[in-house]
Amino acid sequence: MLIYRIISTIIFLSVLPLYAVIRACKGKALSIEKFGNFEVPDLNGKVIMYHGVSVGEVIALENLIKKTKETFPDYKIVVTTGTKTGQEIAKKKFDNIADFITYFPFDIPFCVKSFLKKIHPDAVLIAETELWPTFASYCKKNNIPLFVINGRISDSTFRSYNLLKPFFKELFKNYTGIFTQSELDNEKFIKIGADTDKTQVMGNLKFDIKKIGADIDLKGKRIIIAGSTHKGEDEIILNSFVKLKKEFPDIKLLLAPRHLTRENEVKSLVEKTGLSYGLRSNNDTFENNEIIILNTLGELSKIYQICDFAFIGGSFNKTGGHNPLEAVVYNKPVISGPSIHNFRDIYWILSRSNAGKVVKSPQELTDYMYKLLSDRDFYTKACEDCKNIFEEQQGALDFVINKLKDLL
Repeated sequence: MLIYRIISTIIFLSVLPLYAVIRACKGKALSIEKFGNFEVPDLNGKVIMYHGVSVGEVIALENLIKKTKETFPDYKIVVTTGTKTGQEIAKKKFDNIADFITYFPFDIPFCVKSFLKKIHPDAVLIAETELWPTFASYCKKNNIPLFVINGRISDSTFRSYNLLKPFFKELFKNYTGIFTQSELDNEKFIKIGADTDKTQVMGNLKFDIKKIGADIDLKGKRIIIAGSTHKGEDEIILNSFVKLKKEFPDIKLLLAPRHLTRENEVKSLVEKTGLSYGLRSNNDTFENNEIIILNTLGELSKIYQICDFAFIGGSFNKTGGHNPLEAVVYNKPVISGPSIHNFRDIYWILSRSNAGKVVKSPQELTDYMYKLLSDRDFYTKACEDCKNIFEEQQGALDFVINKLKDLL
């Protein structure tokens, strides 16, 4: 670890000027917070720190951080991220929950030392696969319990890490616990050097969501929901729906644009289909309409319970998709386009069964929707897969909270 710290510091100081120039040319400032240079509020010496590098990890931590605040009211919550987008999401979600939100430090001795001196956490919980050797060694040196939670290692990362097994074996000595999403991830951590006594399967935090009970009567039989659609996606789903409607005249479509400012644009697109439509804000139903536009706030997550299956938007552009589990929790199969980087790990789990499908093109979307509508056995199996996956994955949040109770 000493050699790592020396080499990494030399490389860091060598490339820092160039890195700063490149960011300046892009109109981006170099964050001084990553050097451990920030003003911190009075944390009263009792701190639980969570780190999620970017958007996906921060979203995964949301319910856990809220539960931590409820369970340990005497402790301050510090949240760190590694990216600007992660920082923006963290501030949006935890503004009234976290006591301090900042950037994770560069993994260089003087940056880490400054950071830990100011925060001095009683426990550090890092989501997924953020392994920083200098930070880990200084946590050990300062008797700060350090955990990997929601841990996962992709196949490509595992192959790279496995080549450096002696290094990682030494690194993992600094960790108090490594808690993984699955048995497979657990095996990967152990194979690259993690102690079997410190490594456990906890499940996946993203699956710790609850069904929202609600009485919703839209008077439809077979309903397809297109949720959180973005510009360019409404045309895709409407085109598929019009084609399928000829084969399956009983189907209905609930179209939920992500941004309500696009309501008039979406209405214009729906009108071009020639199909009858209504607005949720008018309490219109499928009794006299083929399409309902969901133009109300805060309803989509509970309305997923009425559909047969759902298309999850933000996936045929560069958005990175939206949370498919909002539908899967009701045992509803989901389909997404190819842009799913915000929920890649979730789709990896879902697509191992028929619970979720990632399609590459609009035509493949139509074909898969046709299969769900025409093959009753296939559809029934897909619904059962949704239920089974949730039963396998839930419990991660309580697992972490119980570990903190034992520690604190």
